[in-house]
Amino acid sequence: MIIERGGDVSEEKVKVSEQNEDIEKEIKEDDKASSVENEKSVEETDDSSKALDELQKKYDDIEDKYLRAEAEMANMTQRFKKEQEMLLKYEGQDLARDILPVIDNLNRALEIEVDNDASQQLKKGIEMVARDMEKALKNNNVTKIDSLGKVFDPTLHQAVKTVPVEEGQEPETIVQVFQDGYMLKDRVLRPAMVVVAQ
Repeated sequence: MIIERGGDVSEEKVKVSEQNEDIEKEIKEDDKASSVENEKSVEETDDSSKALDELQKKYDDIEDKYLRAEAEMANMTQRFKKEQEMLLKYEGQDLARDILPVIDNLNRALEIEVDNDASQQLKKGIEMVARDMEKALKNNNVTKIDSLGKVFDPTLHQAVKTVPVEEGQEPETIVQVFQDGYMLKDRVLRPAMVVVAQ
């Protein structure tokens, strides 16, 4: 009986050993299957990561283009506003330039000496027209450049003649005005034509 038990034990050991081998095979097969799945998962993760990186790059490019376009639109709007302000600020500049020769002619007519009543009446009418024209120009921010006795300024004056400095005069001083100059706000419409003592 002891022998039989030993035989039973060895058979059991064989069975256990075979079961262990079967379990080990199953474990190895499971390990292989999970490693294949892991490799597939890693490949899928790599593909997904590459796709995600490409999408992120495209998104960044589109966002950059959008921000640049938005900045350009803001710059264009600002430029347009400045141009509009400049146009409004110097509105009427061409009209004022065209009126200046008329003012010059009126002033020349007023310099003529008259001796009879009819001529004096005519001169009074010209004075009224000249005064109204000056007022209209002032109301539209067109002002005469004060030149006589002032220091010559090349941004405001145009020297057409120079004369030697006489007693009581300062060098670079305007001693005579041939034609008045005018400004529209802070812009010179026409420089004054002057004689400068040097």
